[in-house]
Amino acid sequence: MNVTMEVANQLKSVRPRKAVLEMPEYHPPLAGREALRLDFNENTFEPSPRVMERLLAITAEGLTKYPEREPVERIVAAHFGLQAEQVLLTNGVDEAIHLLCATFLEAEDEALVWTPSFFMYDVSVQMMTPHLRKVQSDATLAFPVERFMAGITERTKLIIVASPNNPTGAVVSREHLLAIAAAAPQAVLMVDEAYYHFHGESTIGDVSTVPNLIVARTFSKAYGLASLRIGLLAGNAKLLKYVRKVSSPYNVNGVALDCLPVAIADEEYVAWYADQVRVGRERMMEGLRGLGVPFFPSQANFVLMNIGSKHKELVAAMRAHGVLLRGRSADPGCAGFVRITIGVEEHVTRGLAALKATLSEIGWSKQQVSELAGQQVSDGEREFE
Repeated sequence: MNVTMEVANQLKSVRPRKAVLEMPEYHPPLAGREALRLDFNENTFEPSPRVMERLLAITAEGLTKYPEREPVERIVAAHFGLQAEQVLLTNGVDEAIHLLCATFLEAEDEALVWTPSFFMYDVSVQMMTPHLRKVQSDATLAFPVERFMAGITERTKLIIVASPNNPTGAVVSREHLLAIAAAAPQAVLMVDEAYYHFHGESTIGDVSTVPNLIVARTFSKAYGLASLRIGLLAGNAKLLKYVRKVSSPYNVNGVALDCLPVAIADEEYVAWYADQVRVGRERMMEGLRGLGVPFFPSQANFVLMNIGSKHKELVAAMRAHGVLLRGRSADPGCAGFVRITIGVEEHVTRGLAALKATLSEIGWSKQQVSELAGQQVSDGEREFE
């Protein structure tokens, strides 16, 4: 084969869309996670005992069948006081975000997000359009409501706001969320309520009266079903009809669909776990005050700490102590920040003890926090969760 033919073949090779080449990519950590999991904001304990009982009751024949999503959607809708057509079950909230972007965004449209926030918003939006507008929080990491509202334009087609927000733990009031929806009637407002159970305020009750509001919920956090990959979208039935058209009819696996009804029915368990987190969160924040570690007040199942220049050393030292943390320095405005998940009482106790020991081991001081103030440190590719 001569050089001319080789060049011709290269020019004919398959190429992805330009948007795929330019979109950001998430990189889940490849290291093992056989330790105390205070890194991914999961349930650190276990799901309801009823879920385990249901798993043991699944038959071999049941695994041979295609899953039926709609009967479970009716159960879930009734649980949340909604109509079946107002609910769509998804393969986690990750798929829910992707479906909304695929349904509502044209290449010339704009999407609006608040940063720092969940990285999958960037990934899914930029798969569809390069016009992602980001409104950065100030040093408090609170929601910049006035600047965010000013970011809405006639081209805005999708707005995504997480409340409580990951990785900051900050919340956006229902009043402000409804004001955003009213200010952008041409856009879908998706409120990501993945951490709802640890805060308590929701807009899910507004989906029947606010035509452009869609609420996302996950069953990976308080319910402890992260491995089963199941979430939901709740919203205007007309909007969800379009999203349902884009979704695969078999997007949620049958094991998840079998377990979800018993998981949501065990309200006592979910209330217990959420209470464990709320109490543990206060213990963690009080413990950090005692250690002199700056942090951001949180309404989620995690706390974001400002460690400064020794952030990588802390994460490594905690792993050596059998506790996993999550470095967040790759997030905008989060240089030197590390996030710790809050779980059940025993796990909070172990996390605090390990923090006290490792901060001493690495020779941490508040001076190292000020060394990174105002800088943006990138630890390489941004990672998922």
